[in-house]
Amino acid sequence: MHFLKQLLAVAAIAVSTLAGAEPPGVTATTITLGMSSPFTGPNGVYGLDMRQVIESYFDQVNKIGGVNGRKISLLALDDGYETDRTVANTNALINDKKVFALLAFYGSSPTTEAMNRVFGPARVPLVGTISGAGTLREPISQNPGSRYMFNVRASYADETEAIVNQLVSLGLKNIAVFYQNDGFGKSGLEGVTAALKKHNLAPTAAATVERNSVEVASAVDAIARTKPQAVVMVTLYKPTAAFVRAMKAAGQSPMFMTLSPVGTEQLVKELGADARGIGISQVMPYPWNDIVPMVRDYQKLIGNKGDSSYYGIEAYVMARITVDALRRAGKDPTREKFMEALESTNADLGGFRVAFSASNRQGSRFVEMTVVGPGGKLLK
Repeated sequence: MHFLKQLLAVAAIAVSTLAGAEPPGVTATTITLGMSSPFTGPNGVYGLDMRQVIESYFDQVNKIGGVNGRKISLLALDDGYETDRTVANTNALINDKKVFALLAFYGSSPTTEAMNRVFGPARVPLVGTISGAGTLREPISQNPGSRYMFNVRASYADETEAIVNQLVSLGLKNIAVFYQNDGFGKSGLEGVTAALKKHNLAPTAAATVERNSVEVASAVDAIARTKPQAVVMVTLYKPTAAFVRAMKAAGQSPMFMTLSPVGTEQLVKELGADARGIGISQVMPYPWNDIVPMVRDYQKLIGNKGDSSYYGIEAYVMARITVDALRRAGKDPTREKFMEALESTNADLGGFRVAFSASNRQGSRFVEMTVVGPGGKLLK
């Protein structure tokens, strides 16, 4: 009997300890969040911009007391826009560093693999990634991992449809596709193909470039042969710039169009005067339009720390949605409470709305078209 009482007492202490234990990434004074994005390599400028904005926003929140009495901390790891490194980083953030949740990932293939192999099975939510891929937007009934992916941007299907509709409205029918040979590029190619099909058209040519490469010669040869009226480029700024230069050198001057992940500011810097006339679909409000309240708040946040950018304002949206859900998760947050708060999000951030539900992880379908004007100025 005495032994049984001792056993029950030990069990009671264990249960009490577990009940009072903080969830991963949460202490009495802090909540730690994880991020994996490129901070080095050809796309490092994107991740650095995003990280600076998120850290600035967390600093702003922390200065006024944090979230429900806890300061927000960001642990950010460099993945170089490589899938294997993103998966390894995600595993380290969740299983070694014990972060509470994730935000601000980068890239279609890297994020999809991380979702399917790591954060989905671990039931750790990710708020925002720079990707509009369909693989990150599958119904939860088809891919249970999708429950943990909260997208704050429109899909590539939304972007490519806007691009194709504009081209067709101008009477253009000979449309080619230059795409990155990975999840981003293939998702964009699928989007263009589907959008063209609605107009009883198909791409007249399609050619690829490898990720993190600027070897575009074979793609230029394949596409230039068809003398396209327009080319939709589903690539980042380095290969996009290389392709535009090579096409012009080959005597081809089609209408060039590209998608939001290209990195508008970097593309203009890379191409100089040759960037003029390139059309770019955008999934965030014009970050220089301070008439929009959210843009004004974003500009005030970055101050003289950097220049306004589309990547920066998207990171700002990710950070705000994350903090808002953390607040609504209450004084004793758990990942499940955080998930429930995200699912009930219907937030007007000041001219840009993000809304989720128990079955919807597509927070926005906002798309607008812009074009590079004289002097590299982006016009809308």
